[in-house]
Amino acid sequence: MRVLGVDPGLTRCGVGVVDSLPGRRARLVAVGVIRSDPAASVDLRLLTLARELDDWLDEHVPDVVAVERVFAQHNVGTVMGTAQVAGLAMVAAARRGVPVALHTPSEVKAAVTGSGRAGKAQVQRMVQTLLGLADPPRPADAADALALAITHLWRPAGALQGGDRHELTPAQRAWAAAEHAARHAPRPAARPAPR
Repeated sequence: MRVLGVDPGLTRCGVGVVDSLPGRRARLVAVGVIRSDPAASVDLRLLTLARELDDWLDEHVPDVVAVERVFAQHNVGTVMGTAQVAGLAMVAAARRGVPVALHTPSEVKAAVTGSGRAGKAQVQRMVQTLLGLADPPRPADAADALALAITHLWRPAGALQGGDRHELTPAQRAWAAAEHAARHAPRPAARPAPR
């Protein structure tokens, strides 16, 4: 499986592509950071990011796009920009029929470091180790994108969004069917308390 990880950000958007290998291993395909000019208007910044995301998807043809799930922060302006860029990544994937998986930051940290509270430097070092890189990926946005992709390889039970189900691999279809069945299974009746 090939996964494109996207760490959304309006000024710096991390992107990283990894392929799965046997034995829970991963191989680096490409990594980078898409930048937009903070002096430009938001619409033009989003256009720049959208075009670059399209280029990454067209060049690397991922099976899944893993995007960081946006959560509330104290800085509303930062959340808005992050959410807008996450939306761009999801739309770019949807146009191509590629499923999107959303993973929370703590889920990603736990998957690659073993701790949901790991710091940026620890994530960078573990991504370096997991991918067998000579140096930690920099900046942190690039490492975070790779960590998202690795997380999806190891924990495909992220919040998998639509995509064209015919484009999923057999394993992805089986997982999606199991998730659907689990969500819609009847709950067992509560037993009466013993008297």
